[in-house]
Amino acid sequence: MTLPSTLPAVRLQPLDAATLQALIDQDLEAARAAAGGLPLPDDFLADTWLWTLRLGQMLGEPEQAPWLVRAVVGGSGPGAGCVVGHAGFHGAPDDRAMVEIGYRIVAAHRRHGYAQAAVAELLAYAREHGARVARASISPDNPRSLRIAARFGFIQVGEQVDEIDGRELVFERSL
Repeated sequence: MTLPSTLPAVRLQPLDAATLQALIDQDLEAARAAAGGLPLPDDFLADTWLWTLRLGQMLGEPEQAPWLVRAVVGGSGPGAGCVVGHAGFHGAPDDRAMVEIGYRIVAAHRRHGYAQAAVAELLAYAREHGARVARASISPDNPRSLRIAARFGFIQVGEQVDEIDGRELVFERSL
């Protein structure tokens, strides 16, 4: 695994059901208040489909909540103190002890290492909480995420067609 010697510091702050509901309702101020004053970016309002999906998971299976969605808060670099994106898992580990990661860094904070830092934090959390395999599904048209997957030692194990994102390459790695 070839990672930069220094990644920016990030903190992954879990987002709760009240925050997700406010984002679904397009009420950014209420979402920020529900998230304890976290400065959620306007870009989060564009991800209604994700917030709706994750809120349904949280309400239907509350034990999944710690795995689902977190704000990526920059602790260093140009995004220090800002919410630079979101990251999480598609759910808790499955019967293979596998988790699938997902992340998005808002455009204004890309190319500063925050995605790599978020992936490193996700993998560490998964390992510490019993997952043994991590998966990432990436569009073949997303060279940045493909490079991140390679840097973290993910190996392509197949491909799939996602109903929202279209064709994706499927990568896995042991934890």
